[in-house]
Amino acid sequence: MAVTLAALPVALLGAEAASAAGPVPAVTGPVAGGTPAEFVFSTNFDLAKIGYKESEFFLSGTATSYTSGSPLTSDGKWAVAPSGTAPYTTRAVVRRPVDPKKFNGTVIVEWLNVSGGVDAGPDWTLTHNELVREGFAWVGVSAQWTGVQTAKGNNPALLPGNPVRYAPLSHPGDSYSYDIYSQAGQALRADSALMLGGLKPRELIAAGESQSAARLVTYIDAVHPLARVYDGFLVHSRSASGAALAQVAPPALTPTVPVPSPALIRDDLNVPVFVFQTETDVAGSNLAARQPDTKRFRAWEVAGTAHFDHYGLQIGPADLGDGQGAILNLTAMQNPPTDTSAGACTLPINTGGAHWVLDAAVFWLNQWVAKGVEPSRGPLLQTTGVSPVVFAKDANGNALGGVRSPQVDAPIATLAGVGNTPVLCGLFGTTVPFSASTLAGLYKNHGQFVAQWSKATTVGVVRGFLRPADAVELVNAAARSQIGK
Repeated sequence: MAVTLAALPVALLGAEAASAAGPVPAVTGPVAGGTPAEFVFSTNFDLAKIGYKESEFFLSGTATSYTSGSPLTSDGKWAVAPSGTAPYTTRAVVRRPVDPKKFNGTVIVEWLNVSGGVDAGPDWTLTHNELVREGFAWVGVSAQWTGVQTAKGNNPALLPGNPVRYAPLSHPGDSYSYDIYSQAGQALRADSALMLGGLKPRELIAAGESQSAARLVTYIDAVHPLARVYDGFLVHSRSASGAALAQVAPPALTPTVPVPSPALIRDDLNVPVFVFQTETDVAGSNLAARQPDTKRFRAWEVAGTAHFDHYGLQIGPADLGDGQGAILNLTAMQNPPTDTSAGACTLPINTGGAHWVLDAAVFWLNQWVAKGVEPSRGPLLQTTGVSPVVFAKDANGNALGGVRSPQVDAPIATLAGVGNTPVLCGLFGTTVPFSASTLAGLYKNHGQFVAQWSKATTVGVVRGFLRPADAVELVNAAARSQIGK
């Protein structure tokens, strides 16, 4: 009986399986004129200030779509086959150290998020301080139809776009997005002299947040066993399911090969997968995305955090890594905003510590991929009910269990990932600052607050949930605050 490559367990596939991936695309660039950051919402400062350089490239080739002869199952062990091909031209934005000696050998390849109708790089926004400290290169890939259309100026209600700069771009639809993403990784290896300015990548780590995390779930379960392009995956804020394996031609979104809910990460992987979940994500998936840690799978559920938050919306895009981000965030925790890019929310939005814990997740994922050093195992958030999920709370109203941060273990506010309105604001969680009397009851003076915050920060570092450089930043912010004075 003939056995297809897709039907083989991942554990049995050797390095030669990489040849099953599609052809390497043609790379042109750097694209001259304009600034690619205008069309990748992630950073609003000149990267030269942090010793990085930004370039944009066009990738052109023939992409493959996939199908399955049987319904996809919740265990994620999917056997898929090529379904069709179509030409494409998309773009990749590269950010790399100017000094090649600072490059650590790893490229984070982010599947740009199109939930807002435009390309966005939330994982760059949230983790660029760690990426720069450690010398990562970062590449944002326009893997999906919507991002390409908006860049070309075909969605003027959201962004005027640049029809001249992006005239060559053409996307056949999201059924082809998975192979386009594979080919972007292949291009980084085959054409690193051009795309990375001569830097030679040793590891490629795929990353995606929210809607892009759903695409990665499907990519890992369906396409990775065939393509074997990426050495590890950061699945940030996933739901219980993945994204459709195939769907009708754009602009319609109707799936032709839907995925089940839940859709777990397959347990026969040959590379590490790190799933990072906020309270919003744990509640939104109704606990259905939970699966046990293994030698190739790790999940952190982080207390007091939201799917996206004030740091990601307002602080991160301008954070130079000089410590001001922690000061601004601690200040915002005492007077949190209600206004967001999605409009005004009913309640003040979350000001928790997702950014700092996510920095640690990126560091440890790279250690896992490059050196085989596994990350710490994080406890689950404690719950008392499902449908809807109800989190167990401490006396201050913060969730019990999960990966901890000083924001919840030396609290000055109640932080949650759920409970805000209207609908989009539900992604931004809530912050309820403590009253003066509550703060006085917790901390007799400023020194006691700083001591408790510092202790919680140190515990985070020891347990692997915070980076030492971030700990210094957080403790300095507490020391400079007026809390307890």
